[in-house]
Amino acid sequence: MAYRQDEVRGDDMFYSLRSRLMLVFSILLIVPYTTFIVVLSKESSNLIQHSIETSTAQSIDQFASHVTTLLTQMEDIGTQVMSSRITQDWVAAELNPAQSIEERVLTKQRLREYFSSYAINNSNNITLSAFTENTGGLWTQDRSYLLSEWYSQFKQNDGRWTTAHKDGDQSDEIMTRREINSFLLPLVHLQSLREIGFVKINYPTAVLRDAIEKIRFGETGRVFLLTQDETSVLNQSLADNQAVLQAGLSQLAEQHSKETSGVFSVKQSHLNYLIFYRKLPAQDWIIVGAVPERELYVKIDTIRQTMLFGSFILLLIIIVVAFRLSHGITKPLSAMAKAMKHVERGEFAQAILLVPHARNGHSEIGYVTRIFERMTNRLKYLIETEFETNLRRKNAEYKALLLQINPHFYNNTLEIISGLAATKREDLVMDATEALGKMMRYSLSLNSDIVAVKEELDYMRDYLFILKLRYEDNLLVTMQEDPSANKLRIAKFILQPLIENAVKYSLEKTGISEVSLITRVEEEKLILMVKDNGIGMTKQLMENLLSELQGGEAVAILSSEGESIGLRNVLSRCRLMYGDQFQLDLESKLGEGTIITLRLPMVRG
Repeated sequence: MAYRQDEVRGDDMFYSLRSRLMLVFSILLIVPYTTFIVVLSKESSNLIQHSIETSTAQSIDQFASHVTTLLTQMEDIGTQVMSSRITQDWVAAELNPAQSIEERVLTKQRLREYFSSYAINNSNNITLSAFTENTGGLWTQDRSYLLSEWYSQFKQNDGRWTTAHKDGDQSDEIMTRREINSFLLPLVHLQSLREIGFVKINYPTAVLRDAIEKIRFGETGRVFLLTQDETSVLNQSLADNQAVLQAGLSQLAEQHSKETSGVFSVKQSHLNYLIFYRKLPAQDWIIVGAVPERELYVKIDTIRQTMLFGSFILLLIIIVVAFRLSHGITKPLSAMAKAMKHVERGEFAQAILLVPHARNGHSEIGYVTRIFERMTNRLKYLIETEFETNLRRKNAEYKALLLQINPHFYNNTLEIISGLAATKREDLVMDATEALGKMMRYSLSLNSDIVAVKEELDYMRDYLFILKLRYEDNLLVTMQEDPSANKLRIAKFILQPLIENAVKYSLEKTGISEVSLITRVEEEKLILMVKDNGIGMTKQLMENLLSELQGGEAVAILSSEGESIGLRNVLSRCRLMYGDQFQLDLESKLGEGTIITLRLPMVRG
């Protein structure tokens, strides 16, 4: 009974201590947490505000892109029409007083057919017309356009882009009843450079007006397409926004004249408005959006209040849950957390020692502890087994790749010596045989797969000596060695396949092979570079090689079916040897040559 009393007394002391700690914890938590929530809500409001402004500006930019695309199409059509032979024939007929009436009628009819084909084939319902001072419009011969506002702007100010208007000179009667905008281009005879009128490319105003009317923000915010004199390009109603737009354009001209797009605030009728704008310099137009700030940000205050209330409730829940945590839960979990850190670092033995002994019974903590201990032991076993298996597999792959090189260059070297003997050059057979002997001793030495850079370069000199005997003046090889790189160590046989390919493809192109081999140390990397003047690589081949290099631990040589097998062999071995520390740079142009750069980690002997 005394034992139980001591146990209860200890529990009371524990809970009393826990109560005091939780009280202090609550006080220390409430102040910084409340401050954090206030700051967070403020930053969230700023973020939401920026997001709203960005979204609105993006909508305006999208519309500007739509306008630019359409107007660029109009300009392209104008250029095509102006340079068309049909148009020029009609202009020539109009300028030639001796031209018969029948010929003039025929050329005009051809021009009408040509203009009609554009209207039929264009998805934006674009129509074309031509006007001359003598004959009026192409379709109606009506000269009332001389009194129109758009023609006055064209003649007086060279205004190529018109605002919304109606034009009776149309091939389509429907278009005569619609509002249109137009692009005006002087009608010039290209041979004599004489101007007889202008070409008018029309598109329905609704094409742009329908798009701009869909841009809405807030409850009353709208977007307008205006000229510099505050005239609506698309005949939009400006009545409710006239004063705000005037104030915005005035401030835009004074403070933002050099900027092409942006947002700023203006005050009008005791309300703050946001003005979004995007200039279209080519047409001297401006896209302007206006909206009261309170409409655009009305949801921000609601979100802030909701966040504060939700955070307060969450704070209370956290305190209650933290208060109910028991010592029996936190102690084993803390021990398990320390063990997990050792597992994260791969220190499984230390982790197993820290795993707390599972309590008797079927509590959740005891179950989790037992499962974690079993999982740690199992993971340790699997990793050790996988490491040994992977090590053996990599070693087997590397040996297979290494043996694949030897028959390849031996066969080529023996062919060179055979060629020397066939040409009765006995004086060089001995030198070639000696060089081959050195190469065989080097290649058959399997004591180590890593050699000094100097040894690899000496091997390449013997190999190049044999190639030089065979190709004589057709082979020009330069070697630039960095003395600081000679003592570094690299994977064996990674240069010979690259040089062999460089010589082969250079000779195929011009019969003269110019090959450079460069070694240097740069930014704690060993650089091996091979240049040639060969046929080059296709873009597809380079992309395949780079993707294969990034796709796995080694390039799949056996599935390459002979395409660039030498280069793939080198890349596979470098990938197996150096892993992610190996980097490849490929520069190649068809018909000009290739530069292959291997960037290897610096390995010292």
